[in-house]
Amino acid sequence: ILLVLWLLGLVSSYTLGGFIHILLVLAIVVLVVNLLSGRRAV
Repeated sequence: ILLVLWLLGLVSSYTLGGFIHILLVLAIVVLVVNLLSGRRAV
């Protein structure tokens, strides 16, 4: 899934600019933080 988002980020960076790529990176960071907090909670 992360690879798919990364590929989408590269494609969007070439088509619509790096702004969407930055948003995807932030989204991935948020997902990672959520996973880490979830593991800690469990």
